[in-house]
Amino acid sequence: MLVLASGSPQRRTILSRLGVAFDVRPADVEELAAGEPHAVARENALLKARTVAAALAPPEADALVLGVDTLVALDGVIYGKPADEEHARATLRALSGATHDVVSGLALVQGDVVEAATAVTRVTFRRLDPATIDWYLALGEWRGRAGGYAIQEAGGALVRSIEGDYQNVVGLPVSLLLDRRPGLLH
Repeated sequence: MLVLASGSPQRRTILSRLGVAFDVRPADVEELAAGEPHAVARENALLKARTVAAALAPPEADALVLGVDTLVALDGVIYGKPADEEHARATLRALSGATHDVVSGLALVQGDVVEAATAVTRVTFRRLDPATIDWYLALGEWRGRAGGYAIQEAGGALVRSIEGDYQNVVGLPVSLLLDRRPGLLH
């Protein structure tokens, strides 16, 4: 049994499309927001997975718990979920014409066994003029999205290219997960 320690609709969609059976148990934790991006993503994923795993009671106590945290980093600065539209505007301006990293921490906890790793996808944005940023902000997709955009939605229009796992940018590093647990697809 797989337990997803996240309420993310994107992560649920990805797992469902893969045909993976899972339960959803969002972790109610205070996430780190600052620090070295790989360490922050990894620690947040571990915190989520460990919190949910600790709350499981038999017969679920041996379930595999998946924690994931995805963030956007540019030149070592973390761009999380924008607090408001002006914050989203500033984030999109910073990412405009630049290549940033989408870093996901992935943690798997099953009983006493704990694994954690990170995945990185490099995303290059087109140069965004003020009208394009206004258009995108008006759509509201920036809400609740690391880096203030959703590549799988209209936010794909902001992107020039990606290098790495596309699903990682959406919110779940599928390649990394399946490298760790290839049996999830069987």
